[in-house]
Order: sequence, then structure tokens, then C-alpha cells
Amino acid sequence: MPDKTHEIWNARFFNMIIDSMADGVFTMDDKGRISSWNPSMERISGYTAEEALGQTCQLLQCSRCFGHECPADIHRCKIIEQGYSEAKECQLKHKDGFDVAVIKNANVVRDQNGNIIGVVETVTDLTELNRARLKAEEAARRLGDLHRMDNIIGKSPAMQQVFGKIKAAAASEATILIHGESGTGKELVAGAIHFNGERREGPLVTVNCSALSETLLESELFGHVRGAFTGAVRGRLGRFEEAAGGTIFLDEIGELSPYIQVKLLRVLQEREIERVGDSKKRQIDIRIITATHRDLYAQVQSGNFREDLYYRLKVFPIRLPTLRERREDIPLLVNHFISSMNEKTGKKVQNLSRQTMRTLMDYHWPGNVRELENAIEHAFVLCNRRQIEFEDLPIEIRQPRNSNGCDVSADPPPRTKTRNPLTKETLVDMLEECGWNKAEVGRRAGLSRTAIWKYMKKWDIPLQPEESHRVVPRPRQVP
Repeated sequence: MPDKTHEIWNARFFNMIIDSMADGVFTMDDKGRISSWNPSMERISGYTAEEALGQTCQLLQCSRCFGHECPADIHRCKIIEQGYSEAKECQLKHKDGFDVAVIKNANVVRDQNGNIIGVVETVTDLTELNRARLKAEEAARRLGDLHRMDNIIGKSPAMQQVFGKIKAAAASEATILIHGESGTGKELVAGAIHFNGERREGPLVTVNCSALSETLLESELFGHVRGAFTGAVRGRLGRFEEAAGGTIFLDEIGELSPYIQVKLLRVLQEREIERVGDSKKRQIDIRIITATHRDLYAQVQSGNFREDLYYRLKVFPIRLPTLRERREDIPLLVNHFISSMNEKTGKKVQNLSRQTMRTLMDYHWPGNVRELENAIEHAFVLCNRRQIEFEDLPIEIRQPRNSNGCDVSADPPPRTKTRNPLTKETLVDMLEECGWNKAEVGRRAGLSRTAIWKYMKKWDIPLQPEESHRVVPRPRQVP
């Protein structure tokens, strides 16, 4: 009796395991009739267990069984002859009529005497996997599209030189050093070089060297083995190894510590790395592109950057112009960002007012193209019209400040003019010439409007022209 109970418990436990599996599992008897059908099969096929039991596997209308359509008789199926079916991708027909991509596997079950007692089949639903695969393919396509040459906007002579250098760099395996201020598009250029080169099918791995401490950056770049440091409970592949067959882009290379500079120099010379905590040398097949906003040569002169590493990195340098150096590209960039934001927000902004465009053309753009893009995005938040107006721009662009924090859009301070000292008679003449407009008199005299008003008060000149403005004796001043 205890043995019987144990067998019943084992059977129940086995059924619980089958029912909890994410993969579909069903069995057929020796006549080819379905004898069990787990809940995952109900989800994948749409057929309940009650509908499937007693049917043949033709119920699934599988698109591929040993390269042929599924026969009605199990004894004519090659599963009996081979004893198993290798896992293969195929499609089964859902109850509602649509195809479901699956991986199907089957095995014959025999008793102790070798007699066939049935067949067990597993079905893995590939719907989510295929959806993820499509998303990955779409992301890769978009990434490639993002880094196409025609996505780097510019028609200025400075940018034409950059385009020429990108094409030359993409056709070679030389190490590239991209130099440019923040926001000039260094990562975009690195991507264009990669996706237009021979390594386009390989990965493009980006590392910002200024974002991590020396210890973390070493592990990030070179990887580590288990136990290399506290918290290293498992080994980890570094970015150099992840970039195998492709390109690694090291942004802000000027921020590297002397220790990491030495290790990077060895990578450039030997094309090999050692994981942290490991002495094994590992060969790597990668292309290296670097970028910085710093003057690396000045860093070398000051002793903050290795000279030998500097010359290894600048095999083929590319300098990106600031937006101030290519103002003729601003209208092109603005149109590009407007189109992009229209697509993203669903708005239908068409252009900028003349004053707005003049403001953008006159602004000094310390943040370069990135700042321009952010300015257009800011304007889209406020703009509910077909045209972006001056008041839609960020305050720092409408009221730019110089390096001393002064508002450069305000009237300039009075300038000292090389003219005779201002007298009462001269001031009265200038007031009459300017229609008693004190601001205009101030501009002509190189003085502020307030200064003109003080002179008029000092010399008892009336504020309005209809009053008498004859010269009167100057009152005696108190020392």
C-alpha cells in the first residue's frame, strides 16, 4: 500500500512539473492519439485539453515534419523509424487561424521490452523571441541610419572637410582621434566611421572615460576574473572583448589616469589585454576611435598625458568645427531638428520667425549643435503655432551673458568719445537737433540717458522744448 501511494504521489508530482512548464508538452499513445496536453500547449495552440485529447497531431497543422507534411498514421511518421526528431523551427496553426512560430522536438517512449508506448513532444513558442529579434534588428537598422553620412548636417566648407576625413577614415583601419568642443558631434562622427567601414557588421561599443573612477574604468575596459576584488563574485567580459570584430569608441580620452594610459598603450601596441586579476593575455581584434574636448598636446607638454600614447592615438586626427565657425549651417540644422521634433511630438511647426532666426544666428553657442537641438526642443514645448517665435527660445539665448556674467543683449556701456567737453550751449543745441530726445542725445554724446538728465538739471535746462531754455547764470556751488 505505501508503494502504491508513493507511485500516485510521484505521478502527481510529475504532472505538476509538466503543467508548470513554459514550453508546451503533449504526449501521444501508440496509436498516435493525443493522451495529455499541458496548459502551455493550450496557450500556444488555442486548443483546450478537452478539444485536443483523442485527436492526432494533425490538429496543429505543423508546417514541417521531417521535411514533409504530417501523415495521418503515426506508423508512417519517421518518428517511429528514427526514434526522435531533431529540434527544428516551424509553424503550427493556431485555433484562430494564424501561424505561430515554434521550435518542435519529439521523442519515442518505449517500455522495458523496447515496445513503443507513445511519443512525447515539446513545443517552444518563438513569438516573443521573434518579436525581440525584430526589435533588435530594427534598433540595429536605426543605429545604422543614425550614423549614416547624410545624418551629419552641414554644407559649410569646414564640414565638407570633415566629410572628406570621415570617408578616408572609414576606408582604413587607422586609429582615429576626434577633437572638438562638447556638443560638436564627436560620437556621431565615430559612428559614421564605423558604419561606413569594413567593420560595420561588428559591434560599436562606446565608453565615456570621464564617467568612471580609475578602478571601475579598468574593470569596465578590460574585464575581471572572479575574486579579482571585493564584490567580484563572477568574472566579467570587458568592453575591449565585447567590441571583438568591431569598434570601440573611447570618449573623453583626455581624462584617463596615468595608470590606465599605460594599459591602453599596450592595447594599441600589442592588440592584447589582461583581465583584472588575471595574468592570461587575450588577443583582441578591434578598431579604436577616441575623442576629447581637451588640447591633448598641451596635456603632453604639462606632463598630464603620455607623449607616446598621444602619438599612437593621433594617427589620423579629425577636428570638428564649433557651431560658431559654421554659422551658415544653422538654418539647415534648425530645419532638421524641426522635422525631427514634428515627427516626435505630432506638431506641425513649419519655420522660425525672422527675429528668432536672427537671434540664433547671432548667439555664440557654447554648447554647439547639442545646445541648438535642445533650444529647438525647448521651443516646441512652448510653441502652439506653425512658427517658432522669439519668446519660445530659452532665456539664456534671448538674454545671453558673457563670461563675466553680464547681459550682452543690454545696451552697451557709454563710450568715451573724442570730442570737446559737453557745455550747456552744446547740450541745448544737441537737444534741439534731436527733438529733445534725451536717449538720442546720450548716444551722440557717448553718455547715458541718465547722465544727460543730470546735466540738464545741473544747468537748469528745462525738460520740455516749449519752456524757455535761455542760458542763465550758473548758481554758486557749495564746496
